[in-house]
Amino acid sequence: MRADVFLVDFGHAATRSQAQRLIAAGVEWRLSASSPWQKVVKNGDDIPAIAEVRLLDGAEAKYLSRGGLKLEGALAAAQLNVTGLRCLDVGQSTGGFTDCLLQHGAAQVIGVDVGHGQLHERLRSDARVVCVEGVNARAITPGALQQDCELVLSEIIEEVEDNETQPEAPYSWMRNGGLVDEEYDDSDDAKDKDIENFRLERAAKAKARAAGTLPVERRRRAECADINTTPLFDVVVGDLSFISLTLVLPALVPLLAPEGRLLMLVKPQFELQPGQVGKGGIVRDGALYAVVEKRIRDCCAEQGLEVLAWLDSAISGGDGNREFFVFARRSA
Repeated sequence: MRADVFLVDFGHAATRSQAQRLIAAGVEWRLSASSPWQKVVKNGDDIPAIAEVRLLDGAEAKYLSRGGLKLEGALAAAQLNVTGLRCLDVGQSTGGFTDCLLQHGAAQVIGVDVGHGQLHERLRSDARVVCVEGVNARAITPGALQQDCELVLSEIIEEVEDNETQPEAPYSWMRNGGLVDEEYDDSDDAKDKDIENFRLERAAKAKARAAGTLPVERRRRAECADINTTPLFDVVVGDLSFISLTLVLPALVPLLAPEGRLLMLVKPQFELQPGQVGKGGIVRDGALYAVVEKRIRDCCAEQGLEVLAWLDSAISGGDGNREFFVFARRSA
């Protein structure tokens, strides 16, 4: 079995990409306690299904993605304790930040992402997590976020239509071979127009259903009855790509509780002009980091955020770029 597939299938890694990072950090296997350890050199190396495996550096497996390690370092550097707090994770993706927050005691994490189907199943099935997909962080509003959360937590109440049931036909006096006794009352018999209206109503519903315009009724799923969707958070974290934080912060500030904390990953390559970024999207001029910091600090000030710290990320970006965290607080 391929080494990266083995690590995922036997629970050592959550994803193939995480398994590959573990292999780069060092993985060994052996068939028995008396056998020598064999080093896995590349992702495609074969590991027997019955083998015992050990990780030489298991840090990569601590969270669902290496983003969790980045946030862990930032939480420690900022001395931010999230125990018991409600958090918003912007750019949730696979869920590295969400996983880190939960492992550090967060009471709830609502995550938003522009993509679909990226969040790991372990988090998707966690009652403390609400995953809202298809949302552009730049366009978030408190009302829309709460509505989106309700959609995620709700189910559609299907209208049960009995197509066999029709209004009682007119001329029911003709039943029983036309024999009608003196007590028969035909005042409740449907008239021709009632039958026609019924047909037209059914046809209109069928047309609206086919067009996707038929109003639907929703209700919270029973297991989600107690989940809080209030769009006001103690902590907002985020890891976004291909957009400047200066375009996103104005939408995030209204979601922060008074004196709420914001801890966002800053990727300089997305804060600079194309001419300032080198080949492969790498920022090679160290002097530009100060430009990025000033730009983010100025934006925070404009949005009523007090910058408490500008932090180096404990881990560089996957492309080798140096990254930072901005740690800020909303005014009371």
